[in-house]
Amino acid sequence: MAKTDTVTKAQLDGWFESISNWGRWGDDDQRGALNLITDAKRAEAASLVRTGAIVSCAQELPKRPAPDNPAPVIHAMQGAGDVTRGGAGGASDMIAISWHGYATTHLDALCHIFHNDQMYNGYPASMVTSIGARLNSIMAGQDGIVSRGVLLDIPAVRGVDYLEPGERILVADLEAAEERQGVRVTPGDILLVCTGRDERNAAEGRWDPMTGGLAGLSGETAPWLRERDVAVLGGDGVSDALPTLVPEWTMPIHALALVALGVHLIDNMQLSRLAAACEDFGRWEFQLTLAPLRLAQGTGSPVNPIALF
Repeated sequence: MAKTDTVTKAQLDGWFESISNWGRWGDDDQRGALNLITDAKRAEAASLVRTGAIVSCAQELPKRPAPDNPAPVIHAMQGAGDVTRGGAGGASDMIAISWHGYATTHLDALCHIFHNDQMYNGYPASMVTSIGARLNSIMAGQDGIVSRGVLLDIPAVRGVDYLEPGERILVADLEAAEERQGVRVTPGDILLVCTGRDERNAAEGRWDPMTGGLAGLSGETAPWLRERDVAVLGGDGVSDALPTLVPEWTMPIHALALVALGVHLIDNMQLSRLAAACEDFGRWEFQLTLAPLRLAQGTGSPVNPIALF
């Protein structure tokens, strides 16, 4: 399998214009590729439920500092049984989460990334203010996101346990995974791409993606994502291969997906359980449900993606 990635700034600049979904669903649209998930698409996803088996695709909320988690989740108890002094009582707690980054499983809103001072559909970046996003917020998913999910297992295609940080996934890899698994990505799908990050963490320990890199998609896959009309893209990393090959494009997939295509991104998923379930069931398609928080003006949300077979 060829692994050489030679994408250039000129190509990325050109793809941003040629694959753009700006105006496709109206000049005032804020849902982006979620418009591809129709009632018929949700019914198709529901038809995939045959056994009732469920698989969570979220990492446990990361409460301890780690190289890839410099801002751990804060979990504070407000009431507990070990301090109750007789009579009726109860327990309560609170959390504080900085979900963007490399540890918490979360959904990026379309306002999360800017390109040339713009976000999806040509809205100015200035519409995301110090009190929140006035446009393209996470409220695009306020009623939940349910569609056909498809998992493409790239380490299995390459015959390895996991990809190394910095390895690029090309269109050829995605199509080889489709062929191996007997599945095809179709319009309105939620596409999940496995790099084996969980397995690498288990084998070699956690690392800092800011300095050590991450496996992920090459920018050359963006036109393919548009051709297949992917509605949501997720992975066990951040979809982008890091470090970037083009300094002017820090995270090409983030910019091309969120800004040009209007495709929401799910970062830091736990996909080893899902890959094992797919192997067991002998199929790589399932109903996938996302329920982001109804956070007005939010730039994203922690999520617990649920696959149902």
